[in-house]
Amino acid sequence: MDLSLLGTESPHSGTGELDRLPVTDLLALMNDADGVAVRAVRAALPAIASAVDLVAASLRQGGRLVYLGAGTSGRIGMLDAVECPPTFGTDPAQVVTLLAGGPGAFTTAVEGAEDDPDGAVADLDALGIGPRDTVVGIAASGRTPYVVGGLRHARALGASTVSVACNPEAPISAHADVPVEVVTGPEVLTGSTRLKAGTAQKLVCNMLSTAAMVQIGKVYGNLMVDLRPTNDKLRDRARRIVAEAAHTDLATAEQALAAAGGHAKTAIIMLLTGSDAKQADALLARSDGDVRTAVAASPADRA
Repeated sequence: MDLSLLGTESPHSGTGELDRLPVTDLLALMNDADGVAVRAVRAALPAIASAVDLVAASLRQGGRLVYLGAGTSGRIGMLDAVECPPTFGTDPAQVVTLLAGGPGAFTTAVEGAEDDPDGAVADLDALGIGPRDTVVGIAASGRTPYVVGGLRHARALGASTVSVACNPEAPISAHADVPVEVVTGPEVLTGSTRLKAGTAQKLVCNMLSTAAMVQIGKVYGNLMVDLRPTNDKLRDRARRIVAEAAHTDLATAEQALAAAGGHAKTAIIMLLTGSDAKQADALLARSDGDVRTAVAASPADRA
């Protein structure tokens, strides 16, 4: 494929004299381009919704969300993955990223790794990919060999597959159960897909992980009730989350959290149902970890 024909590689018609612009004008152009990324994601929402369904189904079955990418695209997947444990209380192995060239390629480029489709095959096999998993291949160009090879192999292993590309009719789309194409067009700085293409990819990853976690009960209302309070900021956030969810004061929320071993979901159920920590944990277990379902199932709530 001739890369020069891709929209993401084409020169931007309005930035031919980028190096001569006043800084404020340059920034305005960049900000306008970011708006293109947002609109491109909006146009792809039906496909993104279908992808969320696959991810949520995998997580419910004990499977994984696995991002697969090279360069900026892979790093964006990694950024999303590493935020899931503190935000949603997931196991670090539940949302992971395979980056061409290995984890070290996050900070130092590994030249040529993205051109090796067999590299993704080996990485997926090492991870033990199977039918319960969803593999999301991310490539701004839509034709990165590492991602093509990875998606093809993931499908052969029975995994669900999603592709995220920033060009139409992308080669990776042919290897995905759900192809997501967010068509962002030329970059302000020609070919620099870390810009609006990267922004669009991050927006899609935000949606995939967040919406899937909502679907599997990791959120109550708009609160991250499964967060891990591992530092002072998060402990304060957990206290405020419990207080908000249970319509109580911070002191009461803190007492409930202490009794619940720091688990916000348990503390919320205790306060909303008048149960103790053991009873709240039992309600939560019977409700597949969903706070709303657990509260509705409580005898105290029905009384």
